[in-house]
Amino acid sequence: MEKTVRETIKETSRNHIKKNNSLIFGQCLSAVGWVGGTVPELTEKEGLVELSMADVANGGIVAGAGLSNRRPIYVIRYQGFNWFNASIILNYACKSKEIWNVPCPIFIRGIAMEGSIGPVAGSSQHSIYYKMPGIKIISPMTPKEYLIAYNDFMKNDEVMYVSEHRGSYTNTKELDDYLDGDLDLILFPISITRFEALKAKVELEKEGYKIGIANILWIKPFLIKKEWEKAVIKSKFGGVVLDDDYTDGVASNLAYQLIKRTKKNFEVMGLKDRSAGFSKTTDNLPPSNEEIIKKCKEIINKKGKL
Repeated sequence: MEKTVRETIKETSRNHIKKNNSLIFGQCLSAVGWVGGTVPELTEKEGLVELSMADVANGGIVAGAGLSNRRPIYVIRYQGFNWFNASIILNYACKSKEIWNVPCPIFIRGIAMEGSIGPVAGSSQHSIYYKMPGIKIISPMTPKEYLIAYNDFMKNDEVMYVSEHRGSYTNTKELDDYLDGDLDLILFPISITRFEALKAKVELEKEGYKIGIANILWIKPFLIKKEWEKAVIKSKFGGVVLDDDYTDGVASNLAYQLIKRTKKNFEVMGLKDRSAGFSKTTDNLPPSNEEIIKKCKEIINKKGKL
């Protein structure tokens, strides 16, 4: 039976603690379903450390464990809480190897989830870390991809920011790129938008549009694959970068790199430029498949008439 992303995270975390004398840090880890069933049911003696609600201090505690080479896993239940943790992580953990020649490897699990859960909590916030050195950023949506993230962390000694999304936890399937044939437009989705991009592709192709998908796993470093470059150059109308974050961060930067490499047009889609609230009427959601379909049609139909 195929493992889900949830099961992969839990098993990987348990094995990491046992084999590496490591620790799992976070707030309310044992409450409300063990963080979506992704945290192993361990005690403090076994390496599970429940932290207080003082996020700034917590980042310092975890950095200390990283400096002690315990290779801690730090669970940030909602990515919006990165705003409180980032000052310590960026100024100490990420800079430590370069400035003091002391690595501070931390495996940060930043978890996103949409749906009326508050103004500082919901969607992905990986752009917070994107501009700074000393950190890698990856957004795995499949079991295999999560293991890629973990294995890279264990081979190196940088801070690893894993931009998770609860919408991926039940997934058991790998997500392939679709770049064959003469394409109208190519979607470059990140995080949960990868599932929406696939839905949009299926619907658009029913209407005769030819849509490609190039799944973005690594956000930093962002390496443009040769097959991506060839497909974009060959396409009629370029591409769209999709993100579960505000567009003026990662999405715009990656689009710029793709434009520079391919000389083709790129647009971006992500969160709207406003806060999110506690009700559905004020929530701020990533691009839906319907919105992606609309954007693709606008680009293709407009460019096709020129």
